[in-house]
Amino acid sequence: MHMATTKTRVNVTLSPDVEHALFALAKRDQVPHATKAAELLRTALEIDEDIVLDAVARERDTRGGKYISHHAAWK
Repeated sequence: MHMATTKTRVNVTLSPDVEHALFALAKRDQVPHATKAAELLRTALEIDEDIVLDAVARERDTRGGKYISHHAAWK
């Protein structure tokens, strides 16, 4: 019996230098290269989210700015 995967597959074309780095990191960490690629994508998404949230915070952090409670900020 074959179980369908719940994960989405994405085809990505890599430049030779990115491919080399990906395979080297996967080998170093003793994981399949697809696993390493997924891990790196997760990390990149977290970094991107941090950049966006930092921009929002900087925009709100002004002299004389209106106070927003923690609860209201995360609504």
